[in-house]
Amino acid sequence: MAESRKSTRYESFAKANIEGISEEDILLKDISVTGCRIKAANYIEIKPHKQYTVEIIPEEASNINSFFLAVEAKWLGTEVDSFECGFGIIRSPEGEQFQNYVDYLSWRYSQGNSMIGDGGSEIL
Repeated sequence: MAESRKSTRYESFAKANIEGISEEDILLKDISVTGCRIKAANYIEIKPHKQYTVEIIPEEASNINSFFLAVEAKWLGTEVDSFECGFGIIRSPEGEQFQNYVDYLSWRYSQGNSMIGDGGSEIL
């Protein structure tokens, strides 16, 4: 994946639900103000370049309510035991909750926890 990320991507311990797609456990692997990546144990029927609504359910420690993101599928990946998808974020109807969650993850990173990168070699 040749493009650089546009903004810092933070690892997350949140759950995600994709409207109309899946009822199974989906994890939000990472998120930034421009994109996010989800991971599931099984294949999910997502089409590249199609728009979806994703509900993000932040980890309890964040004290942040769930929020929705309008996203576009940018890439799909499968492994032997998992499925991943990268989304570009189009908008967030609950922008304040979304920004609070990114700010929380930024704070958590500043305390010595995980951040993916800010200009690495992966898309989004």
